[in-house]
Amino acid sequence: MSKGKLQKFAEMETFSNVFQFPYSAMEGVTFEMRGRWREDYFHNQNPIVLELGCGKGEYTVGLAKLYPEVNFIGVDIKGARMHTGAKQALDEGLSNAAFLRTNIEIIDRFFAPGEVQEIWLTFSDPQMKNPRKRLSSTSFMERYRHFLADGGIIHLKTDSNFLFTYTTYMVERNRLPLLFRTEDLYHTDGIDPETRKILSIQTYYEAQWIDRGLNIRYMKFRLPHSGTLEEPDVEIPLDEYRSYKRTKRSGLSTSK
Repeated sequence: MSKGKLQKFAEMETFSNVFQFPYSAMEGVTFEMRGRWREDYFHNQNPIVLELGCGKGEYTVGLAKLYPEVNFIGVDIKGARMHTGAKQALDEGLSNAAFLRTNIEIIDRFFAPGEVQEIWLTFSDPQMKNPRKRLSSTSFMERYRHFLADGGIIHLKTDSNFLFTYTTYMVERNRLPLLFRTEDLYHTDGIDPETRKILSIQTYYEAQWIDRGLNIRYMKFRLPHSGTLEEPDVEIPLDEYRSYKRTKRSGLSTSK
């Protein structure tokens, strides 16, 4: 581990807005603030919104600035990246922004039923080989149901045609209420001003992808608690590239 990363991890230990509970630290442990984020940390009764896979925390910080009456929590396992947003939130006095460093696979251990109102999935790894690891898979939807309010909103913003197509099929197969969908966010007319304001926030990598001429795709849908969720049984063309300038690792051209 580089000296810079070690310094960031050391600083994170002192940040009052960061909670670090990776999977290895949660074996047989109950998160004491589960169900009490509003009372014990935010000290208000405002809605809670999660950004899962928050990276540098651009959305968590940006949304917290736009909506001081809402509480935002960025979640990721990469502490060195998260350091950027956590430090900015502290420096700017954003009392409605917090960060949780943990594995998203155990996210339901940190929030009680109905404690969260919305979830943002911003440029998640498409996980083209493993459906169960996709943050918009039915496997994760079942986890989200444990703490997301009934009919709570899930936002997906991505550069990946594979992940966007897969999520579209997942929503259709399970008849989840689709609120909005566009395959080319920055060239779509008729987006209402409130949505446009939210979607104006750009992550570090998003700006790079836009410069490379890639379409940014966005959808939002509701997740009711009722009904059995089923995976879509369709073949989807793989992305011709991988995020962060990595090439495809498989010789396959499609996946489910």
